[in-house]
Amino acid sequence: MQTEKEDEDDASPEEYVALSDFTGSGSEQLSFSTGDRLLVHAKPSPEWWWAELEGVIGYVPASHLNREAAEEEDISLDDPWQDEEYFGSYGTLRLHLEMLSDKSRTETYRQVILSNSSSLRNKVVMDLGCGTGIISLFCAQLAQPSKVYAVEASSMAEYTRQLVKQNGCEEVVTVLQGRAEELELPEQVDILVSEWMGNCLLFEFMVESVLVARDRWLRDGGVMWPSSAAFTLVPCQADSYYAEKMAFWERPYGLDFTPLQTLAQQEFFTKPKFSHDIEPNDCLSAPCDILCLDMYTLQVGDLEEMKSDFQFCVEKSGVFHGFTAWFTVRFESLEAGGATVELNTGPNSESTHWKQTLFMLDRPVSVCTGDSISGTIVLRRNPIWRRHMTVSLHWKISSCSQDTDNCQVGRKSFPMWR
Repeated sequence: MQTEKEDEDDASPEEYVALSDFTGSGSEQLSFSTGDRLLVHAKPSPEWWWAELEGVIGYVPASHLNREAAEEEDISLDDPWQDEEYFGSYGTLRLHLEMLSDKSRTETYRQVILSNSSSLRNKVVMDLGCGTGIISLFCAQLAQPSKVYAVEASSMAEYTRQLVKQNGCEEVVTVLQGRAEELELPEQVDILVSEWMGNCLLFEFMVESVLVARDRWLRDGGVMWPSSAAFTLVPCQADSYYAEKMAFWERPYGLDFTPLQTLAQQEFFTKPKFSHDIEPNDCLSAPCDILCLDMYTLQVGDLEEMKSDFQFCVEKSGVFHGFTAWFTVRFESLEAGGATVELNTGPNSESTHWKQTLFMLDRPVSVCTGDSISGTIVLRRNPIWRRHMTVSLHWKISSCSQDTDNCQVGRKSFPMWR
């Protein structure tokens, strides 16, 4: 969320309302809860401001705040889904080029259609959030469904109609422009297919539209593709990223720049690093699926908060820089005895445009083989800006050494905003 730039000469503090919870890490960051009113005294960077809450002053993430007059009781929002911005971005080719260039992603969906082509014959399919219509075209050309409803809310739908006609599929594929929540179809569907996944699986929450469409239009016994999803976590090393963003300030050009390391931590490590490429040997333990979603039973209300405990056994000594996350989705077969098709965005699979997401600790910790890293992760949806969420991690490092009973604990929250 962008905040209106203020007159820098105006020294009077300004009141802002917290849009979501934030747990500060370190003595210089303020913690606050949704609805708290903070006085912002200075804006030293676009991401971090200097603010006051109940007499305590510290840094706060600007993306968590919204300017409000002191006398107002409620936050007034015209577009909590940010649809104009969200669908506007899908009305241009940049994102579609990125997605279509992702061969692992696109070929997985093609393989799902091809391996189920016999069972798709005479079926009715909905392709929700179809974009340029690639999955709908796969259905029409590789199988023989009776109808494919290609649903797209962005202005790209106009071009998708042209692509359907250009590829001779207009007798099978009907392009419908509109949101899933407002969609009207002439019939129910046998298969609901969608590529709804975002960073950390849920980000941007297109999945809600999929669940709404499922409840409205999928006939009893119908099939969801993907059919299930898993969110995977692993403690990791990130030597090169830490060196690039933090260690760099120790002696650049022979000079001591260490006073900038606190600012570097606030600027680079307080938000997740998207599009991270983790090397398999940077995983300090075996990865674990900590959240598993059944797309037939998942409810919209379940998306507000997802929480899971984790426990990892360190398999090799190294430096614990943070956690890396990715996801896997699975497509059940329509064929009797058919194999499940899987799209895995982890480091041991073919790279995708999602890659992985890195959550950096404020300070790295040395760990040894046999140590335990346990804790809790919470994915909490923003109560106001519905496409955003916060990932909160609580962890404890328990040493396996008999020479010490030392345990180190930590907690950190990471805002994920468009």
